[in-house]
Amino acid sequence: MNKPLVNKENISIAMLGMVEGNGHPYSWSAIFNGYDKEEMKKCPFPVIPQYLGLQPESHFGIPGCKVTHIWTDDPQNAVSVAKAALIPHVVKHPEEVLGEVDAVCITTDIGYEHVERCRPFVEAGIPVFVDKPLTDNRKDLKIFNQWVKEGKPIMSSSCMRYTKEYMPYRISTADLGALRLIVKPMAKTWERYGIHAMEAVYPILGPGFISVRNTGTGSDNLVTVNHKTGVTVQIPQITDLYGAFGDLFIAGTVSSVHVRSNDTYYSFKKQLEAFTQYLRTGIRPFPYEQTEELMKIIIAGIESKQQGGIEISLDQLI
Repeated sequence: MNKPLVNKENISIAMLGMVEGNGHPYSWSAIFNGYDKEEMKKCPFPVIPQYLGLQPESHFGIPGCKVTHIWTDDPQNAVSVAKAALIPHVVKHPEEVLGEVDAVCITTDIGYEHVERCRPFVEAGIPVFVDKPLTDNRKDLKIFNQWVKEGKPIMSSSCMRYTKEYMPYRISTADLGALRLIVKPMAKTWERYGIHAMEAVYPILGPGFISVRNTGTGSDNLVTVNHKTGVTVQIPQITDLYGAFGDLFIAGTVSSVHVRSNDTYYSFKKQLEAFTQYLRTGIRPFPYEQTEELMKIIIAGIESKQQGGIEISLDQLI
């Protein structure tokens, strides 16, 4: 029998951590709290005030939930985020939010840091949402698996799980025939952004990925992931491939489709709403086993490249 993780009308949330290249404390906090337009213009990620500015004021806020505390690795960033996203409390150390908030979001995307960033809150029994990827190595995945087995309330996902433009193909791909190929280009690094590509694809195919090969060179990656249904997923990941960030190509035996996502705000808000529903009901929006399988794919992609592009069976990562 599931029961709420937080049995309160008004839920307070802390945003914790900020690393280079990731502005989620700004955007996620604004989604919950609304924002100060003049202060948000100072955000060092220009795309954030751009897509926030496209939203009517009525789109901001998640009922009964507010970001009340902020901590970032660089204290000056916390002050800036607090002003921009109307957060009342800036703390000097992340552990200061213990006893002050009902849940925390770990707003960093360096997987090998997440166990230690999460540990104080997991051990205190506070629900934790972890930015993608949950982790990027076997040792830490085992720790997260054990924590979840013990009943610790931990959730992680990419916002691309919720991309609205991909939704019709998560409902059905029957008009394409039997699927054979999915291509999901991605920018930046496999370690931090490969999960965006994979979690965009995962709801279309479901569980059952069997092997991974990464034949990329240098800073680029060319990842091939095989699914039990016979579908091949290809992820060309080139550091500066921002022009294809939202593209998705799906091909079957009858037809194919190219879809492009544009509404980042929608994806982020649906992701955060899923976490708040988890807090209120105790029911996961999707099984943790899916996150575990996705992390194995990320880890296999890293290890394959390190070993010269060999094919790695996900069974080897158990």
